Amino acid sequence: MDYTYEQIAKMIDHSLLNPTLTAEELERGLQVALDYDVASVCIMPYYLKRCAEALAGSTVKASTTIGFPHGGHTTAVKVAEAERALADGGEELDMVVNISQVLSGDWDYVRADLKAVIDVTHAAVQKVKVIFENCYLDDAQKIKLCALCGELGADWVKTSTGYGTGGATDADLILMRTHSPSNVQVKAAGGVRTLGRLLEVRALGVTRVGASRTTTILDECRQRLGL
Repeated sequence: MDYTYEQIAKMIDHSLLNPTLTAEELERGLQVALDYDVASVCIMPYYLKRCAEALAGSTVKASTTIGFPHGGHTTAVKVAEAERALADGGEELDMVVNISQVLSGDWDYVRADLKAVIDVTHAAVQKVKVIFENCYLDDAQKIKLCALCGELGADWVKTSTGYGTGGATDADLILMRTHSPSNVQVKAAGGVRTLGRLLEVRALGVTRVGASRTTTILDECRQRLGL
């Protein structure tokens, strides 16, 4: 095996974003994240403060979404969301680009929208993942977004919300890794449900995956490693 359990677990952002999850289910999800020692929990914004409290003292980071899932919030609202999330203990923020403005070709707007959230987050010494929602974009738009994210210092570029019409494809991951500077990492979201798939995207240069099937992936990892 060319990996350790920790290397695989610390690739996973345990996703607790399904709008029908109850508070009880969110609590169980937080415990799963702690038990399996994943990279982070990406949770609905209203539960982030509780999430940060539950994860305090662990190596699992608290994260949430900004402008989720369609990216159409005004920039001022995205900034307010980011400020609230940071105040609630958020360490990594997954922000959706304004998909409408990307498709409209208004790159000045897109740049300013991204910059506003990235700047406020970095000022708090925390990190930003920028979600493209690739299923709606052409390659030229994805490449332009990679360039913008590199210019603005985003910490990750991310394929999808998991709530669009498609998820992480090999072609998109290769494109994003190829067209992003080395200091910008790549996150795959949507369709990473098995250890085999996680290892496939890892081989393409992905450092994080969004997953709701964390236990399935990591139980198989433990089994393979004889843990």
